[in-house]
Amino acid sequence: MHLQGKTIWLTGASSGIGEALAQALAAHGARLILTARREALLVDVRNRCANAESHILLPFDLADVDRLDELVQTAIAKAGHIDVLINNAGIGQRATVMETTMTVDRQIMEINYFSIVALTRALLPHLLTRPDAMVVGIASLMGKFATPRRSAYCASKHALIGFMDALRAEMHDTVVKVLVVCPGWIRTPFSVSALKGDGQQQGSMDNAQKKGIPAETCAAAIIKAMHQNKAEIIVGGKERHGAWLKRFFPGLLRKLVTKVPIT
Repeated sequence: MHLQGKTIWLTGASSGIGEALAQALAAHGARLILTARREALLVDVRNRCANAESHILLPFDLADVDRLDELVQTAIAKAGHIDVLINNAGIGQRATVMETTMTVDRQIMEINYFSIVALTRALLPHLLTRPDAMVVGIASLMGKFATPRRSAYCASKHALIGFMDALRAEMHDTVVKVLVVCPGWIRTPFSVSALKGDGQQQGSMDNAQKKGIPAETCAAAIIKAMHQNKAEIIVGGKERHGAWLKRFFPGLLRKLVTKVPIT
C-alpha cells in the first residue's frame, strides 16, 4: 500500500486520532475526503493539511445510517474514485451498566458499529474496482478486553473487530486489504465527549488519557501498518499488555481490571 496519490476517505476527521491522521496522510501525498459532524472543525483540519485545496469536505452525522448509501454515492461523485476507507468515527462511554439507559447503549452501537458496517458495505463494490484498496477500522484495546464503566463501548468495539475479521476472510483473494487498529490510551479529547449514563457528555478528560501517547504517534503507527499491509496492530503504552494477559492469563486480568482506578 503506497499512499502517494491515493484517495482516502477518513471519518471522525475533526479531532483526536482523525485530525492527526488527516495531517499525516496528507503529508504522505494522499488526497482526503474528510467527514465529521461539524463542518467548521473540518475546515480547520483541512487548512492545516498539506495541499489543502485538494482535499474534500463531506460533513455528515454517521448516526444517520439510513442515508449512508446516498453519502457513498456523493463521495464517489465528488472524488471520482476512492481507494481507502478509514472508519475512525466513534463515541465513548463513562457509566456503569446500571446507570446506562438503553437509549445510550443503542446510540453507542449505532455510531461505533452499525454506521461502520453500513458505510463499509455501501462502499465495498466500488473498492473492489480499484487496483489497490483497503478498509481500516479504528477499534480499541477495549475490543480485546473490558473494564468497568465501558460496557456499551467495549461491546461495540468487540463487535467491530469481529466484523472486520470476517470481512478480511471474505476479501482474502481480492484487491481489498483489511486493517484493524486497537489504540489504548491516546492523548486526545475523546473522553471529554464520552457519554454518561443519561446521554450527557462527561465534559472532562480522563487521567489515563492525559498520560497517553500523542495522537501523532498513533497516526504514524497506523500509516506504517497501512504501508506494510498489516492485518491488526495495537497502539499505546503499557496498557497494551492487557491484550497479552487476556490471551495467556485471563484470570489474572479479570482481577486486575477490578482494582485499577477507572474514571
